[in-house]
Amino acid sequence: MVWMLWDEETSFIGRSEELGLIRAAMSRSRLVTLTGTGGVGKTRLAGRVASLSRPQSERDVAWADLSPLLNPPLLAATVADALGLSDHTPRLPTEAVCSWIGDHPVLLVLDSCEHLLAECRALAGDLLTACPNVTILATSREPLRVHGETVVEIEPFASAQDAVALFADRAAAAGSPLKSESDHHLAASLCEHLDRLPLALELAAAQLHGMSLPELCAGPLSAIDLPPAAAHTYPPRHAALRTTIGWSHELCTPLERLLWARLSFLPGSFDGTTAWQVASGGPLSPSRVAHTLASLCAKSVVVQRTGTYRMLDSVRQYGRMWLHELGGEQELARRHAEHVLAQTRQAHLEWFGPAQRGWYQRIEFLHADIRLAADHFLATDPAAALELIGNVTLFWVCSGYLYEARRYLELATEAVEEGQDDDVWVQGLWSLGLTLTLQGEHRAAQLVAADCRDAAAAVFDRDGMARAAYLSGLLHLLQGRPLAAAQVVESMTSGTDVSGSGQPSGPTAMCRLVHVFALTGSGRLPQARHEALELRAVCRASDEYWTLSYAEHQLALISFLEGRTQDAVGHARAALAAKRHIGDAFGIAMIMDLLAISLTDTGDHRAAAYAFGAAAHLWETVGHPQRGTPELASLRDDCEARLVDAMGERNYDAVCRQAAACDRQTLVSWAADGGPLPGA
Repeated sequence: MVWMLWDEETSFIGRSEELGLIRAAMSRSRLVTLTGTGGVGKTRLAGRVASLSRPQSERDVAWADLSPLLNPPLLAATVADALGLSDHTPRLPTEAVCSWIGDHPVLLVLDSCEHLLAECRALAGDLLTACPNVTILATSREPLRVHGETVVEIEPFASAQDAVALFADRAAAAGSPLKSESDHHLAASLCEHLDRLPLALELAAAQLHGMSLPELCAGPLSAIDLPPAAAHTYPPRHAALRTTIGWSHELCTPLERLLWARLSFLPGSFDGTTAWQVASGGPLSPSRVAHTLASLCAKSVVVQRTGTYRMLDSVRQYGRMWLHELGGEQELARRHAEHVLAQTRQAHLEWFGPAQRGWYQRIEFLHADIRLAADHFLATDPAAALELIGNVTLFWVCSGYLYEARRYLELATEAVEEGQDDDVWVQGLWSLGLTLTLQGEHRAAQLVAADCRDAAAAVFDRDGMARAAYLSGLLHLLQGRPLAAAQVVESMTSGTDVSGSGQPSGPTAMCRLVHVFALTGSGRLPQARHEALELRAVCRASDEYWTLSYAEHQLALISFLEGRTQDAVGHARAALAAKRHIGDAFGIAMIMDLLAISLTDTGDHRAAAYAFGAAAHLWETVGHPQRGTPELASLRDDCEARLVDAMGERNYDAVCRQAAACDRQTLVSWAADGGPLPGA
């Protein structure tokens, strides 16, 4: 299955009683919800419990951070991503998640459910019904209200000693350690004034960057700096956090307050480029954004880590209240969406070339921002929404967001009038056709591919025509018609259709790849090898990985069919090494199958069985027992039968189970590099 966990960034202090209560509750209930005011430490406790549970049990742990999710229908897709599931079927994500977990023992953490209560309630109910060995640990400001739920209410530190210990630890991190008995007395008094609330203590300690502890304790701790319209929305139990955030806000300069409000619009983690593009303007000149952002980090309003930034939920909510008072939401939404669209345009233009690997990483980082921008454009400019998702479809399908891509594309194509923006319309149709193809809905994909071809031809869009040809050729390949696939792409691969740099465009390279597959599938191996080697050279010269991985895949298959087994293994490993840079669950499963087939002929039975077990596990992550181009099916079946005969069914199954117990990253690293079998 999977091991994905929230990362603890600072030391964990105290809370032994709460940890005991939570673990006791989890021993008798399959749904435990940690409730409590913002800033009380629900997420930290859930992370600690999950960390402690892994070494003591055989169950897998998945962490779903729901705080950046502002589109409720995508809840199940978000959980699927946390589980490592990249479903390539037309099933609803809830059904796919239930099927993927099945009877596996899994601890699923749903963090920050309060803004998605109805959706979390429905998903938890489905999971608890369909998956007998799943345990859900949720954090929320109020219970989910699901039958069988056990609620553990988290309060501020019960122990004054633990509260002071936390404050002292964060004060030391701020460069002002408690040195004397007087310091400890002042700290103890401050902790009591702040009701021992963890986030309030951390924010207070962060102020020691710029003032002494006596100055801190003499400050206006009773100040409540809230917009009038929002002041009544907090219940009394939030007073300590409200006071401390308001106090932190009062100690900020006007520019820091303005940047705080503007950054609170962002849905999750962000980087300096996004902060500058979205939050600058007016008194916040671009040159001042970086300096002001550093000041907010020093005050723990923004948390910085490895070049990226984020706000804690309570701090973000406070900033959003001020943003609402300032009346800046619509302008920020527009600026944010335009910034994200510009980023995806560049990614789309540079997909085939040396920037490809970096763009896969960048688009993954911008995932929550792309969702937010798409939602904005669907309401204001559907053509821009169609362009946005069309730009990232090739990235998203490799990253496991196939369902999301299709959903947004269908909504956008329904809202856009044909011919409104010809290039965008062609790209959108192609993207939708690709998602349908990868979900196995071939008939619907064929109709969309034909519409894409006609739309591209009507406006003489050469790249659009090549994309349509690639899509039609891919459909022919998946349905076992290599000759038809070759015919449909040949007009796009002949001639001199290259860019100004002398290299083929991305769509042309994709058509050449389909032609290689078609030649191999129809038995024209020498020609297939020649064209695959040419394409590989182009990809290497361009430092491109997606097309390269499939060219190596075909060279592996050709080598195997020609009896050059060691060459086949080498090409398959090279293909998986390329995939490490970009992901692509479907392609990785295909190549792992081919590696297993090739290893069988080398006589390394354990490695071959391990690769077959890895392939079967990887196919499960895309929702299929095993799939790909049809010509591999008989080879796979024959090689598996030979292995079972050679090893015995019991030994073969044991090695396959060993592979299935490993995560995808481990499996791909072993397959690309060789070496001892992981998980032994």
